[in-house]
Amino acid sequence: MPKLKSMAPSQWSIMAALGAVYIIWGSTYLAIRFAIETLPPFLMAGTRFLIAGAILYAAMRFSGVQAPKRVHWRSTAIIAALLLFGGNGGVVWAEQFVPSSVTAVIIATTPLWMVLLDWWRNGVRPTTGVVIGLLLGLVGIALLVGQGKLDGGNQINPIGAGVLIFATLSWAVGSFYARYAKLPSAPLLGTGMEMLVGGVLFLIAGSVTGEWGRLRLEQVSLQSLVALGYLIVFGAIVAFSAFTWLLRVTPLSIASTYAYVNPVVAVFLGWALAGETLTLQTLMATVVIVTAIVFITTRQVRRPQPAISPASE
Repeated sequence: MPKLKSMAPSQWSIMAALGAVYIIWGSTYLAIRFAIETLPPFLMAGTRFLIAGAILYAAMRFSGVQAPKRVHWRSTAIIAALLLFGGNGGVVWAEQFVPSSVTAVIIATTPLWMVLLDWWRNGVRPTTGVVIGLLLGLVGIALLVGQGKLDGGNQINPIGAGVLIFATLSWAVGSFYARYAKLPSAPLLGTGMEMLVGGVLFLIAGSVTGEWGRLRLEQVSLQSLVALGYLIVFGAIVAFSAFTWLLRVTPLSIASTYAYVNPVVAVFLGWALAGETLTLQTLMATVVIVTAIVFITTRQVRRPQPAISPASE
């Protein structure tokens, strides 16, 4: 029987996958905000990742994928601590104090850290265009953190902004480590393992900080439950699967465009659906940071492996 030739993906399928990553990941910031309105942040995130991880892990194992080794669990535990707990956890906690639109714009600066890590670890010196992007990114962050001084709006919570900046660094370090770690050959199996470990870490954090005592099931709103379901099904499973497929069939320059599309989606969704203030300074900062990310992702000599934004996985 003759072997079937592998078919190249159609342009429509690539566009559909990109659209899913753009819109779904851009909307997860707002979904997190809705979810933590009546659900404690760490317990919400722990539930989200435990359920999504269990689904992915079970699906991979039932499909015949080989069981992971101990070294795989060790690697995924480190990645989960840096990506999910440090990265996504910072986003979940900070969104109690920072609007989802501003959160998305700050998180979009993750490629800045990736460039610096690539320079430090591999000696890949940034080009002039990348340096311009780095400087623009810092200007954009300064505009956001100092918001309210130029346009009379509410100033951004500095502690929340600081936690978000830490989250971008944690996500970048975890993404960089993942490039060299020993992981299962099936990407979705590794992702399921990371989510399972991350879910446990979040539940531990929620227990330590007393969130179980603050959880009132009778006060949990339908909006928070729907948002949690959306984060599990679409944010953690559908969009990530689409992104994993894009990495296999498109150039990195195409797959990584989510980095400067997601904040635009998040800014306008926050304004349209959550009543978040869309000030002139927010728009200015968004334009500056998006321009910075375009410079960084298109002007590198050798791009680091693109990292998924913390709130998106």
